Amino acid sequence: MTPPSRLRDGVLALALLLLAALYGWWFRGDRHLAAVLLVFVVPPLLLLAGVIARRAAARFWAGVLALFWFSHGVMSAWAHREAALYAWLEIGLSLLIIGLVSVPGVRARFARKQAR
Repeated sequence: MTPPSRLRDGVLALALLLLAALYGWWFRGDRHLAAVLLVFVVPPLLLLAGVIARRAAARFWAGVLALFWFSHGVMSAWAHREAALYAWLEIGLSLLIIGLVSVPGVRARFARKQAR
């Protein structure tokens, strides 16, 4: 694994950890805490374990779920002004995750073709 990809995975792992912590703090007083943990906190933590284990599927699913997290953040920022700070943090972290998992594909797409 190259140093840039190792750094990218480290930042991705940190973003997933921060997202799980954000959800845990945001919904800490919710009366459906078990459901919140199952739906919001556990998925980023499972993906974090996969990223640490260097599983490509974990990076892929982190990108897919980040689209959901982004949508949730936009909806929350729009509908619940009292939770705007949490929603904007969620939006920022989800965009960071999407960007990080997209780097290899974007590089491959725009890489110069080598002459054979």
